[in-house]
Amino acid sequence: MTSKIIHFTVNGRLERAEVAAGSPAADVKGVFLAAAEAGPEHVLKLYSRSGRVLNICPQLEANGPDSCYRLEVVAAQPHSVGTSSELDAMEHRLQHLEGKVMDGVGETPDVVCDLKRRVESCKRKLQSVDHLSWMGLFEEDGAHDPPEFCPRPQSRLQEQRQQVRRKFITLSSLQVTEEVREHLKSPTFDNWQWEEAEMLLLLQVMFSDLDFLTVFHIQLDVLQNFLFGVYCHYNAVPFHNFRHCFCVTQMMYALIWLTDLRSQIPAVDLLILLTSALCHDLDHPGFSNVFQINARTALALRYNDISPLENHHCAVAFAIMSKPQCDILRNLSSEQYERIRGGVIRCILATDMAKHNEILGRFRSIQAGFSFSNQEHKELMKILVKVSDISNEARPMEVAEPWLDCLLQEFFHQSDTEKLRGLPVTPFMDRDKVSKPSSQTGFIRFVLLPLFTELTALFPRLQEHLLEPVRRALDFYSELESQQAGGEGGAGGAGGEKALTGSCDI
Repeated sequence: MTSKIIHFTVNGRLERAEVAAGSPAADVKGVFLAAAEAGPEHVLKLYSRSGRVLNICPQLEANGPDSCYRLEVVAAQPHSVGTSSELDAMEHRLQHLEGKVMDGVGETPDVVCDLKRRVESCKRKLQSVDHLSWMGLFEEDGAHDPPEFCPRPQSRLQEQRQQVRRKFITLSSLQVTEEVREHLKSPTFDNWQWEEAEMLLLLQVMFSDLDFLTVFHIQLDVLQNFLFGVYCHYNAVPFHNFRHCFCVTQMMYALIWLTDLRSQIPAVDLLILLTSALCHDLDHPGFSNVFQINARTALALRYNDISPLENHHCAVAFAIMSKPQCDILRNLSSEQYERIRGGVIRCILATDMAKHNEILGRFRSIQAGFSFSNQEHKELMKILVKVSDISNEARPMEVAEPWLDCLLQEFFHQSDTEKLRGLPVTPFMDRDKVSKPSSQTGFIRFVLLPLFTELTALFPRLQEHLLEPVRRALDFYSELESQQAGGEGGAGGAGGEKALTGSCDI
């Protein structure tokens, strides 16, 4: 069996692992936990020399001691470390138990034998930390493979959600490292390397590090219930899912720090921005406003064909907060509540691309004389939620491009459904007419660059973090387009159907 050598550091030690395909993922996880002297409830991440989070999978590249990876516990109890002495004590207790059972029944029960085998297995893993030579890695798909669009049985879905909740609550007491906290403030954050429960933990960190729990008297368990409620109300669709929600919220969080908004606007407005990003696509069905209207769905009828999805997202958000155990606003005054409710509604409704040109035009007209003391000007900070919603192309290409694959998967499902139902087929969603490069160049050139250019004029620091990466993305797709010259165009941008054209949602 072929193998490769992986070198990495952990707790200041240089280690090496001999890796072969085919080993069970659970065994490998146990080995890495043992190497870090951590427990199963801790969060481990593997980093490249450049600081990028790596997926532990068969595609992990072999390296040498001069280019070793870094294994870290990024969330842990302050002083909880598994030790072999604890296992020795457990083994001693098992031997004592076995002796008493033998005295009574004359033989060792199967359950005691099973426990002994498990303790011995754990001891072997811990003993191997001093001289690592391990076989196998996670048997998972590639680092950035998009999720499959396949409805799950309700019972299975409920069980999966409860598993996520249990893990989230367990993780919520852990201390997230300062390195991860700082990386959360950057547009380069790689969402693909974090599980759902871990993303919930990071959302909790965002609310905590912006001092929302203190300023707005939010109890931790209420915040956790709210975050879990939000998680449960994102559907298992390819693009507009909980991971997209996390990405948009994380970008909004990064923009708050990059633009130093904490010193410019009050905490209540920051809460509006972050909560709007978190809730902006709640219960998205994976079908656009155009589909809702053409198919005359319940949402289109309820909202009179006026931003049916965005109105629904708002309604679901406040339905979640209407439950006392999830109401993060319950300790606020009526005036504060009304201000936050109105602000969140306005921010989410602004993500309807039908309003894009109007909002961008207003922002452009006041940008030169912008003042945070002007309430009308400050109101246009909702443009930051729009920017966050369509910001994938500002991220590193290895993070951004998989989102386009997810988006096209969702688009194809809609256009196939439109054909089956005899509805007008949305051109940029038609699998027979899609060209990723040509659609991306148009999306970046006519949607992203004008929007990001105006925002950068107000916040020059975003030149490096948003505008330049988007320009590099335009160069990348322009080159692809030239290579595929003569192909038909028509796909959407990596920011979702809201980001494709100025009128795609009317």
